[in-house]
Amino acid sequence: MNRTLGALDTHREDILRGMRDGAPAALGTVPYGLVLGIAAVSIGLTLPQATGLAAFVFAGLASLTMVDLLGGGASIAVAIAAALIVNFRFTMYSASIAPHLEELGRVWRWTLPFFLVGPVYAIALNAYERGRADHHGWYFLGVAIPSWTVWVVGTVVGVVVGAGVPESLQLGFAVPLIFIAIIVRFLEDVPTVLAAVAGGGGAVAVVDLPFNLGLLVGTAVGILVGFAAQAVRG
Repeated sequence: MNRTLGALDTHREDILRGMRDGAPAALGTVPYGLVLGIAAVSIGLTLPQATGLAAFVFAGLASLTMVDLLGGGASIAVAIAAALIVNFRFTMYSASIAPHLEELGRVWRWTLPFFLVGPVYAIALNAYERGRADHHGWYFLGVAIPSWTVWVVGTVVGVVVGAGVPESLQLGFAVPLIFIAIIVRFLEDVPTVLAAVAGGGGAVAVVDLPFNLGLLVGTAVGILVGFAAQAVRG
């Protein structure tokens, strides 16, 4: 009995510590949630649909990509494919943090990757590399809770705000704007600049492809050019 109570106290301490560490990063999720909600309204999604998308797709860029493509008339298959390509970077996150979670049970190993977004990954990995012990994944979950909560609530607020704005204002422009802001932030070296230019140019060159496949083509071109530039650079 005492051992069980001690374990519960440890788990509670882990999750509360994770929530304290993860709370500041949750602020960066606010604009993503707001824009997703506004964009969802602009393409005709209802509040439950937009909330469900945010709750079950905890990935800002992927969600915005899907909404933008669906709003442009793309098929669901193309939207999902584009989201998977955008989320490909998470495989690198998984590879680096997996050694710190390999002793967890199967349920945790299948659950925690859902929350593996950039800020959560960075905070958790930093804590693990500093020797932070994780008891059954509770610390990782605690780090993720603030960001996930703000993401979903922000989306709901965005839907409510977007629904109250006249259609004449064309709020759909918000998605391209936030994409531009995100891209500019990552343009730190020659390979990333070349990848962005090649990807954008490739997408524009094949913009007339059916089902909005131009985005997938542009993404693939950008990735290939970025990898090639990085390899040449050494």
